[in-house]
Amino acid sequence: MDGPAVVAAYQDLYQVERSFRMVKSDLRARPIFHQLRDSIEAHLTIVFAALAISREAQQRTGASIKKILNTLRPLRTATITVGGHQITAEPELPDEARELLNYLNPGV
Repeated sequence: MDGPAVVAAYQDLYQVERSFRMVKSDLRARPIFHQLRDSIEAHLTIVFAALAISREAQQRTGASIKKILNTLRPLRTATITVGGHQITAEPELPDEARELLNYLNPGV
């Protein structure tokens, strides 16, 4: 293996390690001790789907996943039914959250 190939391999390894750190810390995906193959595969599918979505969100916004989560996680919408009428209370969006959401969902 020549020098550039070694450097490329280490860069790939670094990206994989960085992704696993992000999954464990920012996405809070902790090990769950499954015993059935289907459960293990389902867990891994969810974790990798979250990682793929996170990478896409980072790419669209230019922000770290930690910043995206810290900005958007507190936002909640509540829907209540009173006397047969539904009332939806949407959160007030801070400018930073609105900007991130515009990058994530352009045209809306």
